[in-house]
Amino acid sequence: MAYYPDWLGTSFSPSQIDFMLFDWIDFAFAVPNENFELTWDEASAPQLLKELVTAAHGAGRKVKLSIGGWTGSKHFSSAVASNTNRKKFVKSVLTTYRSFELDGIDLDWEYPGKRGDSGNHFRASDSANFLLFLKLLRQTLPTTARISAAVETIPFVDNQGNAMVDVSEFAAVLDWVVIMNYDAWGSLSDPGPNAPLHDACNNSTQPSMNAVAAYNAWTAAQFPASKLVLGLPSYGYINPSTATHLRARTESPERSRKDDLNDDFVTVVSADGGSDHQVQFRELVEQGALVRSTNSSDSIPRFVGNGGFERIWDSCSDTPYLRSIFSKQVITYDDTESLAMKVAFANEVGMLGINLFDIHGDSEQWDLTISVRRAIK
Repeated sequence: MAYYPDWLGTSFSPSQIDFMLFDWIDFAFAVPNENFELTWDEASAPQLLKELVTAAHGAGRKVKLSIGGWTGSKHFSSAVASNTNRKKFVKSVLTTYRSFELDGIDLDWEYPGKRGDSGNHFRASDSANFLLFLKLLRQTLPTTARISAAVETIPFVDNQGNAMVDVSEFAAVLDWVVIMNYDAWGSLSDPGPNAPLHDACNNSTQPSMNAVAAYNAWTAAQFPASKLVLGLPSYGYINPSTATHLRARTESPERSRKDDLNDDFVTVVSADGGSDHQVQFRELVEQGALVRSTNSSDSIPRFVGNGGFERIWDSCSDTPYLRSIFSKQVITYDDTESLAMKVAFANEVGMLGINLFDIHGDSEQWDLTISVRRAIK
């Protein structure tokens, strides 16, 4: 599974997707407005969604529409706050579902009972109201429709703001949840891993934000492992830093072999110029900070640092990072090796699958996705 954001229309069309690598594609995002109806941030989104559905169905694959997102969750709380509002919202979802011949709906409310992005509405009753909405949505959509939700590494919160100890009623109406195990740390001068597998050193300042902790939290709250999907990032963060280790470490970093394959020193930039300083895996390759290793005999491709960057392995989180003393940058990211380790964990504990955010972050050769699929088998 992978998310296909609506802003990819001009740079990465549905025709460029290798659908044989995916079972589901989530089109992101439709946004609930103040009238509790679905709208679009991008004018081109409706046509792009039609193209995606046509291409996916032609390849025998399925498409869900993801609703909300970080900047699109402002009116979620109000849309589910009363029975009248819920009915209106569900009606709009059903109309959109039918109009685009979708196969499912993904609810990416960030977050019930919490503010999330600046300006978001939220209430103490959000989680309870969300459950009522999901029950109504399940009753309204065709029985073949799949309903999922993108969630934090901890379960939904109760009316006191604490993680719920029993979310089994949510499990009864959702086909699966996608655990967003990324953005643990953003762009900082004191960098930390973006998507930790675990807290192996037991010293993280955010011990709930890793794949192992997320699995433990959700299953302890009565959500079955067979309905958990682990979200994986195809991006990382550019950190203006000369740090020699990642945040909350007590051990020395395990260094990979340094390859000076390019004498020209590279300074990595975010292609979209965003203030969040996110950088996609494909950009690290295209800009020359990473190159494919010629010494790898493994079943998955390996990448090494280049252009003045040294690839270093953080054994506390089991993720790599790149460090350049020349550009004064530390890049926290995931690669084929770290993603394969997360997939191995998901397999071991019986999780349903994997979802990549987002599909365009992978390399031209689909290195991340192929590595994930090989690790699943």
